Amino acid sequence: MAYTPRLLTFPADHPRISRLLSFLFGALTTLAFAPFSLSLLGPLLLLPLLFMCVTLAPRDAAGNVFWYGLGLFLVGTYWIYISVVIFGQAPAWIALFLMLGMSIIMGFWLFAAGYLISYVTRGEPMRLIGVAPAAWVLVEWLRGWVASGFPWLAQGYAQADTAYAGWAPVLGVYGVSFAVVMSAAAVIAVIMCRQQQRVMAIGLVILPWLAGAVLTQIEWTEEDGDSLRVTVLQAGISQDQKWLPQNRQSTLDYYRSGTQAAHDSDLVVWPEVAVPSLLGREQLFVSQLQSIAQEGNTSILFGILEDVDNRGDRRVYNSVVLLDGERQQSYRKRHLVPFGEYFPVPEKVREWMKMMSLPHSDLAAGADVQPLLRTRDGTSLALMICYEDAYNAEQLYALPEAGVLVNVSNDAWFGDSIAPHQHLQIARMRSIETGRPGIRATNTGVSAFIDHDGELLNTGRQFQPETLTSVVQPRTGSTPFVDMGNWPLILLSLGLVALLGGRMPG
Repeated sequence: MAYTPRLLTFPADHPRISRLLSFLFGALTTLAFAPFSLSLLGPLLLLPLLFMCVTLAPRDAAGNVFWYGLGLFLVGTYWIYISVVIFGQAPAWIALFLMLGMSIIMGFWLFAAGYLISYVTRGEPMRLIGVAPAAWVLVEWLRGWVASGFPWLAQGYAQADTAYAGWAPVLGVYGVSFAVVMSAAAVIAVIMCRQQQRVMAIGLVILPWLAGAVLTQIEWTEEDGDSLRVTVLQAGISQDQKWLPQNRQSTLDYYRSGTQAAHDSDLVVWPEVAVPSLLGREQLFVSQLQSIAQEGNTSILFGILEDVDNRGDRRVYNSVVLLDGERQQSYRKRHLVPFGEYFPVPEKVREWMKMMSLPHSDLAAGADVQPLLRTRDGTSLALMICYEDAYNAEQLYALPEAGVLVNVSNDAWFGDSIAPHQHLQIARMRSIETGRPGIRATNTGVSAFIDHDGELLNTGRQFQPETLTSVVQPRTGSTPFVDMGNWPLILLSLGLVALLGGRMPG
């Protein structure tokens, strides 16, 4: 009778311990993302999960992957508690319910990935190399848009500073995830395959990384016209102080004086809802800004709540307004935050929220396709407000026309947590995918300038007033991802699952 090492049978012999370890592996995977950026932990901590997908029955393997997902999202998004309780002033039980509920939903998405991987692999390690990245990417993509979606913590984001990032301009962030999972699956094949298959498996461990390194050397886009001198203003006002009436005037004064001081800049960018008021109430202030823009031959981009009354149908948008001394342009946020900017609940629940003095009013969503905002010199901007930049295909309608990406955000909601750093990492990936420089303006940090290859050129300190100025070079041209979006990778993944699933032994 052949001897089987105990390590190989451990998950089957000790299911409870395996689930606990899977939870810990998921929690530790948080360290692969910013601000820790221990990128190698991403594929390394996938190894035991993929091993279980080869050695356990589909339901048991999927259960372990679920616990991995639960650990990843409970630890990786603990900042939800800060936004809901500390700044949203909701009861702690609501925050815990939302945190746990969302993490369980995300865990079940990964459960589906684990089940599919195990079911199609059927104990054959070489099959794992094809089906694991395909199934993983399909689930990451689906959870990124189904029911509004939550695309946070996709494996690819942790690789923004590695050779794997070379896949982003070709296949997007999910292509980076595909390469990472493929390498990890190939490691399992090297360990478990017969001698004659190991050479191929070793090659497939190295190939995604090596090809990514080659792809990083390609300049997909080119410089377009003159560079812009851009200034980002960050007031550093904490969320609990932002909307206090006594702080309104000092906030307006800070941004007005900071903009006047940046008279030699071509563009001045303020954060999301930098003006804590409605646009209709601040027309005098807007007129003052138009004068500043006219005198300085500059453009001013700022966030504010835009109130629009169309024959009695009053709507409020989370907007960005651009002033250039003559025109007033606006972009309205399209992808609203559930339970933050709108509440998908029955009317009775909304009435209860109102009685409990909880937020209960909805903002309106902007149109899916909107005219691009143009600076005084004619540069087109691709705007994203808050976490809109986490949806990697939503800004593609603005490309290749737009020469610069701009994200305005209010990460003050998450306090001194890992969320602002994760968000900055996401913004960097958008620049890598599109070959465009990025400008980030946030209320309390991390404000930043990002080069077209995702490199950080300048970052501000958090929780204090900051004025950042940098030269931004608009770019023209398209990356393959800009031209085709996620669809080539999704079709490839579906094809791999169908092909390998169709060849399963009877």
